[in-house]
This record gives sequence, C-alpha cells and structure tokens, in this order.
Amino acid sequence: MAEKGKGKDEAKAADDGAKGGGKKLIIIGALAGVLVAGGGGAAFFLMGGSDEAEVAEAAEPAPPPEAMYVPLDPAFVVNFRDAGGKTRFLKLELNAMTRDQAVIDTVNKHMPVIRNNLVLLFSKQEFEALIPLEGKEKLREQALGEIRTIVGTELADATVEDLLFTSFVMQ
Repeated sequence: MAEKGKGKDEAKAADDGAKGGGKKLIIIGALAGVLVAGGGGAAFFLMGGSDEAEVAEAAEPAPPPEAMYVPLDPAFVVNFRDAGGKTRFLKLELNAMTRDQAVIDTVNKHMPVIRNNLVLLFSKQEFEALIPLEGKEKLREQALGEIRTIVGTELADATVEDLLFTSFVMQ
C-alpha cells in the first residue's frame, strides 16, 4: 500500500508540475502578447498615426502676415475757412497699413493721384466738424476710402487695411 500511496504522490506531483508549466506558458504568452501590442501601438503613433491629427493641425489658421506701413510723405498742409470766414490750416501726417507688398508698390506708384485726392478732401473740411474725435474719425474713414478706391483699380484682391494719423494739427 505504501507503494500505492507513493504512486499517488508521484502522480500528484507530476500533475502539479504540468499545471505549473502550463501557468508559466500562459504567463509567457500573455507577456508576449502585451509586448507585440505595445510595439504595434508605438509603431502606429511614431509612423504617422491617424489622419484626424493631420486634419486638426491643418485646420489651425496660419498667423496673418506682419503689418507693413507706408508713410504718405511729405505732410499734408491745407487751408480752409471756418464758419466765420477766418482762414484756418490743417496739417496731417499719415501712414497707410497693409499686409501685402503689392499694395505698398501700388500706393507708391499712384502717390501723386492719392495725394491730389487727399488734398482736395482735406481742404473741403469744416474746422468745427474736425474738433471732436468723431469728426477726425470720419475724415480718416473718408481718406481711407479714397486710397482704397485708387488701389482697387489695380489690385482687386488686396487693399490698404487702415490709415493712421501720425500728426493732426489744426490752427
């Protein structure tokens, strides 16, 4: 019987060995699967990923080009009369702002026409109308419109964005 009991113990030990070996195989297989999946995921992200990331990057707007300024030199000096008939003077220094070199070239090319139209515009103003800020702003918008009209005859897709007074003196 001792031999019979001994046989059971050996069979049990053999079963335990087989079960232990099976567990080791399962663990090794699982680790191999994790490594393969991890390597595949790393390759996926390093080699390009999805198109969604590319679309998101492409959807970000590019920053606008840097602003460029064109001085309308020399200063404009015009005379006009006030409501009482007294002669008044207006001296203006202006800069046009754009983001396109073609606009700067066009402004410089047509500077005589631009200056002529602006002198006529400035000389027909009323002194009292230019005293408040609203009057100055209205004059700036009118002058900008004149410049845009002239530039627009040559360039349809680009324009002067803004006109800035760098000096505004009334006497």
